[in-house]
Amino acid sequence: MNRVDYIAELQAAILNVHGATSTHVETVPVVEEFQGETVWQGEVEVFDIRGHPKATRCYGWGYSTDEDQRRYVAVLKLPPVTSPQTAVKAAIMSEIKNAKSKGRQT
Repeated sequence: MNRVDYIAELQAAILNVHGATSTHVETVPVVEEFQGETVWQGEVEVFDIRGHPKATRCYGWGYSTDEDQRRYVAVLKLPPVTSPQTAVKAAIMSEIKNAKSKGRQT
């Protein structure tokens, strides 16, 4: 997928999840480490958004799943999320929480 399509897919995800239109601002490389191990490394796209009642910025990125599907993450800049780095941390924590709750249901 080329860069223009990737940004457009992220913008569609932001519109779909948060009901906001967006303008791409920049790309920020992020490395998230936990106990000395790299747990996430990639580029976070930063968007200015319009149409959301509380947020004016959103952070997004995409990744491939084990099933060869593309998933997109769109995290609003609302405290405690204040940067691309804290957006990644929040998404990781959400994934861990979801995985734990799914484990309890089985």
